Amino acid sequence: MITRPPQAIPNPFSVILQTHKDKIAEYLELSHPLDPKGRYLHYDKWRFHLPKGLDIGLAWSVVKFARSRQLSPAITLGDPAVCCRYLYTPAMHLAVSSCDQQTTTAALEWMCSNIGENKHLQYLLNDLIEDEAISSSQLEGAATTTKAAKELLKKKKGPRSVDEKMIIGNFRMMSFAWDNREKPLTPELIQELHQVGVEGIDDDKYCPGAFKNSDDVVIEGLGEIVHQPPPVAGLETRLQALCDWINKNNTDALSKDYMHPLIKAIILHFAIGFEHPFQDGNGRVARSLFYWFMFKKGFSAFRYIAISTLLKAAPIQYGKSYLYTETDDMDLTYFLDYQCRVITRSISRFKDTYDKAIASIAQFNVFLYQSGLFAKLSEKQRVVFNVARQGVASEFTVTNVKDNLKCAYNTAAAALNGLVELGLFQKQKLGNEWVYSMNNTDPIMKSWKP
Repeated sequence: MITRPPQAIPNPFSVILQTHKDKIAEYLELSHPLDPKGRYLHYDKWRFHLPKGLDIGLAWSVVKFARSRQLSPAITLGDPAVCCRYLYTPAMHLAVSSCDQQTTTAALEWMCSNIGENKHLQYLLNDLIEDEAISSSQLEGAATTTKAAKELLKKKKGPRSVDEKMIIGNFRMMSFAWDNREKPLTPELIQELHQVGVEGIDDDKYCPGAFKNSDDVVIEGLGEIVHQPPPVAGLETRLQALCDWINKNNTDALSKDYMHPLIKAIILHFAIGFEHPFQDGNGRVARSLFYWFMFKKGFSAFRYIAISTLLKAAPIQYGKSYLYTETDDMDLTYFLDYQCRVITRSISRFKDTYDKAIASIAQFNVFLYQSGLFAKLSEKQRVVFNVARQGVASEFTVTNVKDNLKCAYNTAAAALNGLVELGLFQKQKLGNEWVYSMNNTDPIMKSWKP
């Protein structure tokens, strides 16, 4: 649990002048929204950094007073309704800048066209599409390895357990978010997203696509209730108001209501988690809607950026970022700041993956030229061969090569069979399908020195 902040004194400096005049300079040092390290600390952590000799309640009131002068209204949530506010922190500025520079559709197209191997890079990037669905499921408790989950999705097998159903459901949810990115947000779209993601896992537990009908749904932590969602009465009205706010255009830079899409998407993530409109699966819906909004606003590279990979590495901090906002007058800055830090790191990981892919493709092509294989392989065969060599995939079928390379079935089959004829791949019949895998190419690779 966290320590809730005390009630702030409205005008702390009048009290300081009356009772702590000798320490006014020390209190003035605290009169800033951020701490000396640029952090927007909740009282739960801030209290451990307070200089000795100061009244903790009065000192916190000074910080709150400084923050209140810079907070901007964002959205009204809950019942009774509360105006949620926020201010921009350095972490938020950095995340917004990273998004604009590296995740727009135009930036992604430039990245793919920056080299001649567009299809090659696309195949490598496609492997990342599954990562958010997998890590989001793991965050919710799915007990499966990332490798096993990828194999499940690539081979399009039927799920054999609840965990595998969660993985497939999350993948469908993310695909739904991408396919429906042009639509306006409605309560019905939120319901459909939920149904696509959880149907068939445990319908009695999840009630796919149906909003909850009682106030029994709570969030527990360490054996006690940590969040009581707003009452179910009025839920659909509140969700409609949220949808209206999301559908409103806030991208006019000259308007006082301007809000960057990333900030708005994170607030949508928070609002769904706060309302908790379903019996179960709310976290998955909230994260999927974050992606849906980013797709909608032209940040296509988020298809390859798995935020939940980092969230599941520190689930307690993720939970606390919700609680910090709820326990401090619905100050969204805590949740926004935490999510922006995670997003910046996730974008950096994506960029590193891209840079490594570019270097690998260049090195691989040099190897193909010097080994004499380049002229013997078609472009599609070169792509599949390098994907196998990198370990992005160990087994291939005609169907998944067709889907990844966006080519005809016969073209994909010819490419794979050609690799078999050259002795680079082997194939075996599994059920009704031929499965291709790379042969041991160590002799070829050892004969080539980069």
